This record gives sequence, structure tokens and C-alpha cells, in this order.
Amino acid sequence: MPSRGARPEDGSGLVPTDNSTQHKEDLSNKIKEQKIVVDELSNLKKNRKVYRQQQNSDIFFLADRTEMLSESKNTLDELRKEYQEIENSEKTKIKK
Repeated sequence: MPSRGARPEDGSGLVPTDNSTQHKEDLSNKIKEQKIVVDELSNLKKNRKVYRQQQNSDIFFLADRTEMLSESKNTLDELRKEYQEIENSEKTKIKK
């Protein structure tokens, strides 16, 4: 009978660590992407048009530049906050 490998219910400590490390890297990449979006939007001339892509589609709609910039900044703040929470939880685990 083939081996099933490690399962989370086996009590293996490696699964959550790998998962949190991967999540942290994903967040870091998303933060970098969002920084670029915010920089690009903030450096656009006032008369430039901005389009928003419809989720799960290749359709784009005209959007307000200032609204898009505001939403992008909020998203960046949320990503940074989530990343910081992961960092803080890792630090508290190390102290224990």
C-alpha cells in the first residue's frame, strides 16, 4: 500500500510553517505589485484615462483616476497590515 505522506492531523509541525512562509512570500509579491500600481496612478497626468478590468473577464471599464488611486492605496495598506501581523505572530512564536 503506498504511503500517504504527512497530513496536518498527524501533528507534523512542517505543514503550517511551509504554508505561512508561502503566504508571506505571496503577500510580499502582492505588496510590490500594489506599490507599482500606486506609483503609476499617482504619476499620471490629470487628463489621462484609467480603466478597471472586470473580475474574471477581459472586459475593461472607464474608471475615475482618483478613486482608483484611493482604492489602490487602501489595498496596499491592508496588505502591509496583514504582512505585519504575520511578522508579529512569527516573532511571538519564536519568543515562546
